[in-house]
Amino acid sequence: MKQITWNLKYLLKGDNDPEMEKKRKTIEQESYRFINKWKNSKDYLKEPPVLLKALNEYEAWQKNYGTDGDEGYYFWLRSQQDQNSPGIKAKYNKIEEFRRKIQNDIQFFEHRIAKIPLKHQRKFLEYPGLKKYAHFLERLFAEAKFLLSEPEEIILNYKSSTSYANWVKMTSGFLAKEEKKVLLENGKRDEKTFAEILSLMNSGKRQVRDSAAKAFNIILNKHADVAEAEINSVLADKQTDDTLRNISRPDMARHISDDIDSAIVDSLIKSVSGGFDISSQYYELKARVLKVRKLKYHERNIEIGGIDKKYSYKDSLKLIHKVFKKLDTEFSGILTGFVENGQLDVYPRKGKGNGAFCAHHLASQPTYILLNHTDKLQDVLTLAHELGHGINNELIRKKQNSLNFGTPLSTAEVASTFMEDFVLHEILAKADDELRFSIMMKKLNDDVSTIFRQIACYKFEQELHHDFRRKGYLSREEIGVLFRKHMSAYMGTFVEQSPGSENWWIYWSHIRMFFYVYSYASGLLISKSLQNSVKENPGFIGNVQGFLSAGLSDSPKHIFSNLGVDITDNKFWNKGLYEVKNLLRETTSLAEKLGKI
Repeated sequence: MKQITWNLKYLLKGDNDPEMEKKRKTIEQESYRFINKWKNSKDYLKEPPVLLKALNEYEAWQKNYGTDGDEGYYFWLRSQQDQNSPGIKAKYNKIEEFRRKIQNDIQFFEHRIAKIPLKHQRKFLEYPGLKKYAHFLERLFAEAKFLLSEPEEIILNYKSSTSYANWVKMTSGFLAKEEKKVLLENGKRDEKTFAEILSLMNSGKRQVRDSAAKAFNIILNKHADVAEAEINSVLADKQTDDTLRNISRPDMARHISDDIDSAIVDSLIKSVSGGFDISSQYYELKARVLKVRKLKYHERNIEIGGIDKKYSYKDSLKLIHKVFKKLDTEFSGILTGFVENGQLDVYPRKGKGNGAFCAHHLASQPTYILLNHTDKLQDVLTLAHELGHGINNELIRKKQNSLNFGTPLSTAEVASTFMEDFVLHEILAKADDELRFSIMMKKLNDDVSTIFRQIACYKFEQELHHDFRRKGYLSREEIGVLFRKHMSAYMGTFVEQSPGSENWWIYWSHIRMFFYVYSYASGLLISKSLQNSVKENPGFIGNVQGFLSAGLSDSPKHIFSNLGVDITDNKFWNKGLYEVKNLLRETTSLAEKLGKI
């Protein structure tokens, strides 16, 4: 087995690498070479050839150095491996301070480009030499009316850590530090980390999941007062930013950042919330299969039937590699590279961040994937999901310049859910009726969580921000009432809003990222369309690769339009929802055939 923790030596040799000072000096020199050259120039704001020269230099700086280089990326990754190390926090804070200084000094460049008068913008957009930067310029021009003056933007940068980031890191750090003794599946009791307790709530054994839920709720209640202060502080900070920028609705800044029209997101929200009867019917089916009147809140994700098979990390990799290779050998090659180069941190540890993510920073730096693998089927799918993000990163890196390196959030989850679903289909193809039923229930559960739960969360966020701005402060109890209201809306009457569930917003980190969660639903529904096209015509995978390589080079609307997908049409979202409804119908019929209901 290859390395199972991150090999960060591509960045630094360790927490005390003597090269840090030298690297930081290089970043400072390269940054101020650019800043000093262009800060007092106005020619690039008037002449397209001069802007091309400036953007070429800016692109090279952003690819190789950025504001914090290897040191910033390294200590952010280390902070995810050990959230409670004062030494790592101190070093990360120091590089953050260094980063902010350069960010503030260099932000004039994009700010001034964005402020090029409307009557002159077309001249730059139509200049042939600037074609590779055309959508970068379009995004800047679109954001211009919400930008403050340069000094005001600098002030907002400086206050972001104390008014937002430190609060969020505090809550997540407290949770990561927690351990509780819980009942395990082998009948013994042992101390488990917060992330492991979260996983145990999905156990097929009632006593195990009830024990984990009790411990989980105790932890959340312990930190509820602190989380109340935290969430009110970050809501106030968000309101301040929106007010200063004259942004009319709390989620608009997200849409602008994601390069997507608010009308498209509104259409998605309307379609999915109009289909909450699908998720409600799923939970009704699950309750009937389990022979209970209602599911407890923490039971909504438990696996049904015989998915007791353990999926070791090694076996998971083997399965995913096979699926990726069948889709395209480039996908499997990227996976092999990640494993051999030590770009995955696999198992849970005390202090390590819970959940999973795929991280990238500069276009010249490696992708890193964090997991908390506990040998369950869900862990296989999580690995496939994060590898989808990783493949997306690598294809963009290969095709795009550093100003187009990345994905707007509105499309970021398409690659991940695409890969995840193909891995699940591979498992499903070899299953008998009993296992097939269990996997279909699992798939329904994932679709409900990815589509309906995330949209319920989005609507919770909308009301949370609205009520905060109306009242000025929300108590933990008021937040809990709102949270239960929206979770109940998609769950329906067959899931009990159990005591303790009112606090589950505390650990849901995405609500601190403000309106992030819609992208899971849009990503999966779009992904379903691409999956069907590949199943009908395997050669369509070339089109999918084209999408995965596009990065920020065009708007999502245009990228998908080129693939024959119209994300502006309500019928498109409803078509995806119909597929979930059809899977529910098939699963219900199979349950009847097997005598489950």
